[in-house]
Amino acid sequence: MDERILIWGAGAIGGTVGAFLRRAGLDVTFVDVVPEHVAAMRDPVRGLRITGPVAEFTVTAPAFTPDEVRGTWDKVFLCVKAHHTADAARALAPHLSEGGYALSLQNGLCERVIAEVVGAPRVIGAFVNFGADYMGPGEIALGNRAAVVLGEMDGRITPRLTALHGTMRIFEPDAIVTEDINAYLWGKLGYGSLLFAQALGMAGIADCLARPELDTRFRRLGEEAMTVAAAEGVTPRGFNGFDPDAFRPGAPMEATRRSLAAMSEFNRGSAKTHSGVWRDLAVRKRRTEVDAQMAVVPQVGAGHGIPCPGFDRLVALIHEVEEGRRPLHDDNLLELIP
Repeated sequence: MDERILIWGAGAIGGTVGAFLRRAGLDVTFVDVVPEHVAAMRDPVRGLRITGPVAEFTVTAPAFTPDEVRGTWDKVFLCVKAHHTADAARALAPHLSEGGYALSLQNGLCERVIAEVVGAPRVIGAFVNFGADYMGPGEIALGNRAAVVLGEMDGRITPRLTALHGTMRIFEPDAIVTEDINAYLWGKLGYGSLLFAQALGMAGIADCLARPELDTRFRRLGEEAMTVAAAEGVTPRGFNGFDPDAFRPGAPMEATRRSLAAMSEFNRGSAKTHSGVWRDLAVRKRRTEVDAQMAVVPQVGAGHGIPCPGFDRLVALIHEVEEGRRPLHDDNLLELIP
């Protein structure tokens, strides 16, 4: 395979990763649905600017809207919001070479959705936890470095995975490969439930995780995710303070509190203070990924006869905010246990 890379979705994740690879001299092309963002990235004067404590630089690159892009690529990095995955996969499919792969740099269980469109052998999974925000056309703020994990969906360590690992280390030197990417994807679902909960209020991630009155509510969300994961035959892996063992049924509450404290400390060191979900609700005033990410847990749980009332309540509260029926307020989190 050659070194040409197509980034499909140049927002917080795709724009950040693509900019680092472009700066390193790789042949990166961007696709995004926002015409103003596309115009900025290919403008030789304006370009795509990365800001924040991790790095400050600007790159220019070929950039197109989905209807403009032409050609095929061996490597397509899919970086759209989870609820846009199916549409994006169908749009990118004609641009994915027969022997190429699509890498899912997304939150949620998006790999299975992509596989339904392009075929499972043409999908590589990934878990990312760095904090970045799309600030506007041509600008992305990178708040911190965090875990990046890559894995084939069948667990093999393949030549293409090894080569991809080398490429992704340009962005994150501590990126790793795994034989069990699902362990990280399910771990992120557990952790992600806490970020969706934070989005219901105004306090930032670190302060939210440090609220002792929310410990039992966070424990319930994490426990539901870990229980469903176990039913799926998955043993979630930890990262950046999140300890799956601390949220499994029967775990001491003190272990849960230690993990919450570790996550709070990790996030306190980031310039990204609030979750992307919170920005969707409070700043961008748009629909979140709650159905494509959080609602999946009770859906999978139902197949095993496992109720998830905490996740159901979280999804319902997020929808109330999306629909303007509930204002953002820190007290919303007290309603997580129905």
